[in-house]
Amino acid sequence: MSLKETIENAWEKRQDLTSHDTGEIPEAVRSVLRGLDDGQLRVAEPHEGKWITHDWIKKALLLSFRLQANVLFTYPSAGYDKVPSKFEHWVEKDFEAAQVRIVPGAHVRYGTYLAPKCVVMPGFVNIGAYLGEETMVDIGTQVGSCAQVGARCHLSAGVVIGGVIEPLQANPVIIEDNCFLGAQSVLVEGIHVGQGAVIGMGVQIGGSTPILNRQTGDISYGSIPPYSVVVSGSLATKKEGLSMPCAVIVKQVDARTRLKTAINELLRP
Repeated sequence: MSLKETIENAWEKRQDLTSHDTGEIPEAVRSVLRGLDDGQLRVAEPHEGKWITHDWIKKALLLSFRLQANVLFTYPSAGYDKVPSKFEHWVEKDFEAAQVRIVPGAHVRYGTYLAPKCVVMPGFVNIGAYLGEETMVDIGTQVGSCAQVGARCHLSAGVVIGGVIEPLQANPVIIEDNCFLGAQSVLVEGIHVGQGAVIGMGVQIGGSTPILNRQTGDISYGSIPPYSVVVSGSLATKKEGLSMPCAVIVKQVDARTRLKTAINELLRP
């Protein structure tokens, strides 16, 4: 039986599972977590121009909470939880081999993949997340469970990226390569940000947030086209004097925008 089949079968009897169980199912779940942690598995990945979400991997993550009892942790700070730190047993040579820079105070949970030259400032990166090469997670940023962040992205201070575990969401937030997310921006409910996009400071986008293209007047939901520059805005409603928040695509990324949002090589490992 394949790993996927074992997880799918276990999901059907999830109510019967406990932290005392041993055997095929707990080992299958541990295999999925190891695969996520070293980048061999991803909750979502690009395939032939589209993104595919692997629901069975999300199920394995949820099963892990059923199968793992709370235990006492002392790294990076005292805690009583089901998921340890990614770095709980790392020594200096492990960090050197991974080619990552982890600033003291950063919390990265086991089951998260960090590609080479990632930098994580004090903040929180949840289980199942994937961070591409040279991506910067700035101070106070929260990367939710299973979020997929591409290479050479900058998640500015205080960014919030939603997860899929609670509340249970169908698809993770996806940030493609070379994106810039301004300080205090919020992306939740499976929002998909196309390659090279720039999200302005404080922009909040969920699945029901209207996305207005200022040049065409078109309104869409759930996806930011590649190389868009997005700021906060509002839309008038049918009720006189009332408006609703929206995200506004004001232009395409140009040389000036790219200069302002370029990554700083001096900060990478």
